Amino acid sequence: MESHIEKQDGDVLQKSFKEMISTLPKGNSWGFPGDVYQYQGFWFSPPFLQGALLAQQQFQAQPTDIILCSSPRTGAAWLKSLTFSTITRTTYDDSTTPLLSKMPHDVVPYMEFDHIQFSTNRHLGIPLLATHLPYSFLPRSIIDSGCKLIYICRDPKDTFVSLYHIVARYNKSQNTQPIQLDEARYWKASLERPDKLMFLKYEDLAEDTVLYLKKIAEFMGYPFSSEEQQQNVPENIVKMCSFDNLSGLEVNKTGRHREGYENLRIENNIFFRKGKPGDWKNYLTTEMAQRLDQRTMQKWSSSGLSL
Repeated sequence: MESHIEKQDGDVLQKSFKEMISTLPKGNSWGFPGDVYQYQGFWFSPPFLQGALLAQQQFQAQPTDIILCSSPRTGAAWLKSLTFSTITRTTYDDSTTPLLSKMPHDVVPYMEFDHIQFSTNRHLGIPLLATHLPYSFLPRSIIDSGCKLIYICRDPKDTFVSLYHIVARYNKSQNTQPIQLDEARYWKASLERPDKLMFLKYEDLAEDTVLYLKKIAEFMGYPFSSEEQQQNVPENIVKMCSFDNLSGLEVNKTGRHREGYENLRIENNIFFRKGKPGDWKNYLTTEMAQRLDQRTMQKWSSSGLSL
């Protein structure tokens, strides 16, 4: 009876959110279906914004939770696979891990869409939850609970090119015309609360993955023992979660993410392209790169963050 009441409450909230969103400024979604809407200085798709607002109302964080934070196309799937494999290393090995049959986004749920599912993971001893929300949008309970956050960022030019390719591949899968290529709050919080928020750079993680995996494990409270390090457990996790291995798994070549959600359904292989730092040089002209660099400087010049 209680779950039925909760569902009714959720439906009422969703209806009110839809009505509110319809009044917001809107713009082109750059290749994805439907428009995006501006809310409190950020642009969101309606399903994402509805999920974010619902999470703000309903999600109750616990001190043991670990929230993986990122913008789209900055290494979320990689970070999910590394942290999941680290936390579950005594439960699964590279022949039994759920990553063999599920893609990382299905193993570690997103708060904006799947925070209700997260309670099941908690009971299984897997405290991982992911989000693409800006820091200022996080549910208050996350900050108040004292749980840990790991944020990963990436060179904006590589992020831009990666986002372009996932949009173009999505357009192709929907038989629609692809767009043309020429068409920081987490950093501040990591300085203020370094014991609760770990700030990662994709490029650093790619350069020395084993070193940073050990730092991640230590931060999460799941450090590798001396014996595990002698047995190369960190190296084995890195190998299992490598781009080549994950992208080559059958589930990530042929499966679909969010199969039950018509507007959100997407082929798994779209999430895996190259994962190489500096690949933007193969796609952006000098003028395009300079424009992105200038915009980055304008936005972050006073933050002290260097990418």
